[in-house]
Amino acid sequence: MKVKSTPLQDCYIIEPTVFEDDRGYFFEKFNEKTFEELTSQNGHFVQDNISKSSYGVLRGLHLQKGEHAQAKLVSCLEGKVLDVAVDLRPDSPTFGKWYSIELTAENKLQLYVPRGFGHGFSVLSKTAVFSYKCDNFYNKESEGGVLWNDSDLNIDWQLPKKDVILSEKDMVMPAFSKGNF
Repeated sequence: MKVKSTPLQDCYIIEPTVFEDDRGYFFEKFNEKTFEELTSQNGHFVQDNISKSSYGVLRGLHLQKGEHAQAKLVSCLEGKVLDVAVDLRPDSPTFGKWYSIELTAENKLQLYVPRGFGHGFSVLSKTAVFSYKCDNFYNKESEGGVLWNDSDLNIDWQLPKKDVILSEKDMVMPAFSKGNF
């Protein structure tokens, strides 16, 4: 496993060591001890989530607030997504900055999104299956987020606006300037 820094403080790209031969491939998707040694972050995850979405679906930007805040280790198991992390920690030197990366079934990359970050993704392939490992349990009352097309953030989701498919919740998220995080 290799860990690469992103421009955002405490947010990392995880690249597995893949062993391939004529039968296929094998890789260790997660190892708590190695993860903690390489990132200095808590690697104890308590909940795994999977979503399947079609082209144009945009999920985000979401986070859990307060005592229910969640760090996530995310990956794409099928298809291709543009994954986006936004630092929403007011005391962070990278507050208000975002980072995006293509996660695909082929590249097998993962992104570690720390607590206090907004997170979302857009589906760039016909369908995508997305995996989230979370270090805290989901709590509906602790939901927060930022509007996906907030002009202060100016995120390029790599989708034509006419193709974006949103949930009702994502259509009415507050602006970054409202600080719902």
